[in-house]
Amino acid sequence: MAKKDASGSALPDGLQRPLERVLGKGPAGKLERAFGMTTLGDLVWHLPRRYAKRGELTELASLVPGEHVTVVARVASVEHRDLQRDPRGRHRSLTRVTITDGESELELAFFNQRWRGEQLHQGVTALCSGTVGVYQDKRQLAHPDVELFDEAEGIDAEQWANQPVPIYPATATLPTTKVQALVALALDALGDVPDPVPQAVRAEHSLLPLTEALRLAHAPTLEQEAYRARHSLAWHEAFLLQTYLLATRDWFDTLPTAPRHPGPLLERFDAALPWQLTDDQRAAGASIAADLASGTAMHRLVQGEVGSGKTVVATRAMLAVAESGGQSALLAPTEVLAVQHLRSITRALGPALAAELQPTLLTGQLPAAERKRAMLRIAAGQARIVVGTHALLSERTSFAELALVVIDEQHRFGVAQREALRSKGLHPHTLVLTATPIPRTIAMTAFGDLDVSTIRSLPAGRSPIRTFVVDKSNVGVFNRIWHRMQEELEHGRQAFVVCPAISPGALEGIAPRADDADVAPDAADGTGAPGAAPPRATPTLVDDVSTTLQQLRASPALAGRRIEALTGAMSTEDKDAVMTAFRDGEIDVVVATTVIEVGVDVPNATMMVVLSADRFGVSQLHQLRGRVGRGEHAGLCMLVTSVDPESDARVRLDAVAGTLDGFELAEVDLEQRGEGDVLGVAQSGGRSGLKVLRVARDGSIIEAARDAAQRVLADDPTLERHSALRLAVHARLDPDARAALVTA
Repeated sequence: MAKKDASGSALPDGLQRPLERVLGKGPAGKLERAFGMTTLGDLVWHLPRRYAKRGELTELASLVPGEHVTVVARVASVEHRDLQRDPRGRHRSLTRVTITDGESELELAFFNQRWRGEQLHQGVTALCSGTVGVYQDKRQLAHPDVELFDEAEGIDAEQWANQPVPIYPATATLPTTKVQALVALALDALGDVPDPVPQAVRAEHSLLPLTEALRLAHAPTLEQEAYRARHSLAWHEAFLLQTYLLATRDWFDTLPTAPRHPGPLLERFDAALPWQLTDDQRAAGASIAADLASGTAMHRLVQGEVGSGKTVVATRAMLAVAESGGQSALLAPTEVLAVQHLRSITRALGPALAAELQPTLLTGQLPAAERKRAMLRIAAGQARIVVGTHALLSERTSFAELALVVIDEQHRFGVAQREALRSKGLHPHTLVLTATPIPRTIAMTAFGDLDVSTIRSLPAGRSPIRTFVVDKSNVGVFNRIWHRMQEELEHGRQAFVVCPAISPGALEGIAPRADDADVAPDAADGTGAPGAAPPRATPTLVDDVSTTLQQLRASPALAGRRIEALTGAMSTEDKDAVMTAFRDGEIDVVVATTVIEVGVDVPNATMMVVLSADRFGVSQLHQLRGRVGRGEHAGLCMLVTSVDPESDARVRLDAVAGTLDGFELAEVDLEQRGEGDVLGVAQSGGRSGLKVLRVARDGSIIEAARDAAQRVLADDPTLERHSALRLAVHARLDPDARAALVTA
């Protein structure tokens, strides 16, 4: 089978060559340690992240200490200092070179390299790479890697000044200049690369052949060449991905499975529902029913707003499957969510249907005896509805007749995990749920092999949620939060307080954002406690559950209230006990991490306070606030932050406060964060990270590539006449799908 490179493309024999054979053992080892590269294909797909011009200088004022940077600047001055001799009596010297962009300055420090003064004389322009440090209150690069922008003999001065200089993703041990030199050696050894994009498609869309595009991306002579190369490579990625997705979808359409039809079970369920299904729920249900009855495997994504009733839609599908004795398995990303799903489904079924279908929970944290009983019910087919976590994927878990796989919060699972569950049945139907609305370009890029149903409308009776951003430095407003919570509790309602960390220094369920410095949570010193005047925090500080729990219990505004913690680090029994007590009204306030982000349904909870709200993404905040206002009373969400009002993080928070439309917020999230975080692990397995294509920017390319891929597959379903494309697509398809395409 063909190997895959960093772009996800199949590697022709030339690109499979080990880097050690091309570059030698030393450089190849450095590339593997720094970037995980092992083949020639890995290196040539390591594309420049930007291009500099010799006539353009970098804004030095924007440099942040600790960052590895590459800057273009002009030498302003040079200073030599003789230092004390070393222990062996040898002379030591320090050469300081000050570079400037015309407004700000940066110091370069070289020890025992007096010759740098001749190389970096006043007025010369240089490209310098190193890690920004601070010495005597001045930003400094110590022993940076340097390349001069001297006019080479025989080169036109204007051409030399305008030629783009590639700036690569780099490390301290492999600065951009060294990466550039290694890439040049790789291009010399590259040869001609077979292009998976058919020539007719390239001609129609004015695309460069793959080999030429790769060469020009690394070594353009003009800025326009770099743009055209990147456009062609983005097209290459989009076309390969869309062909893969469409081929996978075509494969699913050929998988025979037993037709499943609704009957008395679903009729009894619908008759007992205490509310009317929304039009969107009915439309999604009709599409699912048609898929289940078709005789081929369903592969459908249901996306919907927070609280829009996706679980009800999935439960109705499970009942249609159960009518003929089939089993359904719902895979949830966390134990808390799995337990919530089981209780929600059992409650919706009612005593009679629940006794008949025996909904069963299976998680890795269940006591051994209880887990064994659950596995026996599942294997015997008694449990026709199974809800669980990764324990469902265990080799020891078997089903009598698995007919429907439901994946909740699909972005938490990789392709291999979803396939591991599907393999426990004979071509079971697949229903994927997400409460994170997906922009159209994301859907086409990550989920183009699924049919999509969308639930926008909320069930009748859902109360609106008001959202406000609170600056923690505004002491009066910040203190008012806790008095407002007191008012809610006095009316017999309940509240959530959410923190990004469990304890000082321990973030849970959230990664530090790229624009943040190292995270160091607040000390548990009582400052910032409700009723006290908090100091203005810096963006590097985050609130944590353990500290906040102490502060709230000591708050005069919440005196006598029952306040408990809920985190992913707690045992199953403790988490379950807290959620049960909260749902039963025995706890007034839960201080939690993002463990309550999805699936938690407590209709009496009306207020949520998110501390250090700038630590969360747009979609995450939208999910969190969906935990309140689920009953007859209106919801209130307070997003507390200390970030600058003009920062991107504040723009994010204001966007969340400004609308309840999750689809609008998904577009904001895509624009701010890019598709990397939005796609999550959906690209695991066959869908590797995108190298050039950007879904926030390249929607038109994705649409055009999908149209071209559809036409190619319609004309040549098995790609017999497109060998390079066939090889590349086969490298992405899972083994069963690949075999089906080969024999079709």
